[in-house]
Amino acid sequence: MGRYVIRRLLQMIPVFVGATLLIFLMVNVMGDPIAGLCGDRECDPATAAQLRREFGLDKPVWQQYLTYMGNVFTGDFGTAFNGQPVTELMGTAFPVTIRLTIIAVIFEVVIGITLGVLTGLRRGRPVDTAVLLLTLVVISVPTFVTGLLLQLLLGVKWGWIAPSVSSEARVDELILPGLVLASVSLAYVTRLTRTSIAENRRSDYVRTAVAKGLPRRRVITRHLLRNSLIPVVTFIGTDVGALMGGAIVTERIFNIHGVGYQLYQGILRQNTQTVVGFVTVLVLVFLVANLLVDLLYAVLDPRIRYA
Repeated sequence: MGRYVIRRLLQMIPVFVGATLLIFLMVNVMGDPIAGLCGDRECDPATAAQLRREFGLDKPVWQQYLTYMGNVFTGDFGTAFNGQPVTELMGTAFPVTIRLTIIAVIFEVVIGITLGVLTGLRRGRPVDTAVLLLTLVVISVPTFVTGLLLQLLLGVKWGWIAPSVSSEARVDELILPGLVLASVSLAYVTRLTRTSIAENRRSDYVRTAVAKGLPRRRVITRHLLRNSLIPVVTFIGTDVGALMGGAIVTERIFNIHGVGYQLYQGILRQNTQTVVGFVTVLVLVFLVANLLVDLLYAVLDPRIRYA
């Protein structure tokens, strides 16, 4: 196990470098960020040159990247164009998005797996058909439509919740945005669990457990569900990074000042330091989540061993 973890950590290095380099190059072709600092009027050449020297934009792109990566390993993600360090923006944005992501993952695990097990054990029955149709509708409807509709009905028309989240972003205020953020992934988890349960239900080890006279609950939880969760865990693990980075729409709808909001503002203002800094952290989150998923395989299936 230890050798496997070390090997995976070493494999993360080229992936991290390649991903950050790609993002750095893509962000630098968005346009001239200095032009946006002067408003509607064009910057005079002297001011533009001074700003480029101040933010290091007068150097070649490869040199900018090496300088940036050197600063990242010291905990310096640069300075936004408004003069605020990017680490301060991260300190206010990431806690909010982490809370929102945790709530979304809880919805995925609790509701998605429960519905998946329920329909997988009752394949072909009315409850199975109803859940399949419901998940198909959820997948088909865009997230911004679902979010705006729930905000209009629950927040504006019926007054059950506040239409927008306050600056504190308390956990109770993030329940509805978390459900909206998790809606599509929840539907996929339900369908994936259903398929896995239905397939493994006919396996030899399940029939053997039933033949031994084991209680139905134990057969489902200890044998059927445990082996069926491997593809579900894979999906949820990779979905964590996607939820954190893909919360732009949800955070814009509910006025949540998290990672998605900061990324949107950074792209809108062509603030390369902010965009690259936040995406760098998201790449690390994605890599760590994938490593944890791989290690969790051995917990779910004892037959899996890592050399």
